[in-house]
Amino acid sequence: MPEDTEKLYQQRLKRYVTAMRNEKPDMIPIRPFVAEFVAKYAGFTHEQVTQDLELAFEAVRICAKDFDWDAMVPNMIHNWTGVIQAIGLNCYAMPGVEMEPKKGTPQYREPSEENAFMKVDEYDRFIADPTAYLFEVWLPRVTNHIVSPGEVATYRSNLSFLKGGMAMMAWFGALGGAVSKLRSECGTVGAISGILKAPLDLLGDRFRGYIGVSLDLMEKPDMVLKACEAMMPHITHTALGGADPAKNVPITIWMHRGCVPFVSMDQFKNIYWPTLKPIVQEIWSKGHQVLFYAEGKWGAHMDSFAELDDGSIILHVDQDDVFEVHKKLGHKFAISGGIPNYLMSFGEPDEVRAFCKKVIKEVAADGGYIMDTGAIMQDDTKEENLRAMTEVTREYGIY
Repeated sequence: MPEDTEKLYQQRLKRYVTAMRNEKPDMIPIRPFVAEFVAKYAGFTHEQVTQDLELAFEAVRICAKDFDWDAMVPNMIHNWTGVIQAIGLNCYAMPGVEMEPKKGTPQYREPSEENAFMKVDEYDRFIADPTAYLFEVWLPRVTNHIVSPGEVATYRSNLSFLKGGMAMMAWFGALGGAVSKLRSECGTVGAISGILKAPLDLLGDRFRGYIGVSLDLMEKPDMVLKACEAMMPHITHTALGGADPAKNVPITIWMHRGCVPFVSMDQFKNIYWPTLKPIVQEIWSKGHQVLFYAEGKWGAHMDSFAELDDGSIILHVDQDDVFEVHKKLGHKFAISGGIPNYLMSFGEPDEVRAFCKKVIKEVAADGGYIMDTGAIMQDDTKEENLRAMTEVTREYGIY
């Protein structure tokens, strides 16, 4: 790669890592989690970037070259239709397939209680052997191709495993190349590596559905706890398996329905947190930080987060007050985000600049802050507002 591009990359990497370690870099790093925005900016439809991996990666690089950002995810539009259609997954709706080509983002289809991918009377079987349950029960329900054990094997069923495996290899293999191109062509750091979900979130998202797991939390909390405990080794292994070997960028946990009021405080303290905290601690013991991408409001749980080792996580702020979060936990962890998405979509550039300046002054003054919005940016984000956020950070964010 050109020498100046590599030099830029190293500067950005050092800046990003220093801030995530809750220290003071040369300037505030900018790490926007932009999803459908990149497609709109690059002139692609939603259908194109979900059907064609390389177009999705190209859209990210176009933005990386045009905006002065330190780190980006190589593809925040996380569902590739190639994998979904190869396996025949029926739990997603994709632009250009089940949805209009130019509208909407990939959608997870929340199952009703009656159509849950795991039935309420199957906890014992799941707890006894989660992997066997996935193959024998879950996959035939969540796909249109795979037949259940005991049924007649079909060409389509057998081929789905082959096609699905090939698609997954293509997907993860392409991600590595996308990260390399971000570095060599744009001097931009790949922002994250590895994925994590809380066991209770996974149980609700992929097996019981939110309504189902909510009822189970009231009617059979002991079984819910055992199911979450049964998933912990697999979740930990998966997170570490995708982690950055250099231990620079964090593993990300996408947090959404594990907070009050989606669960009660007792359910959080007795099930959600006891099955997540040990995973985060194990990851930290291996030298990897975790980015707590705390979607929604998590203010009620800041005392629990404070139980973790200093520097073990980066706390991302969505709808909580970023100034209050900083006062509460800024001494322990780096903070990212906190710029309201509604401001980026419906506000004016001067409003964005004013809010960012306040965050720079009150949250980022001593380092340990990464500039970003509260939630992933879709195509309603205004380009002029994103430029305003970038420009004001570069102007006022120098230490």
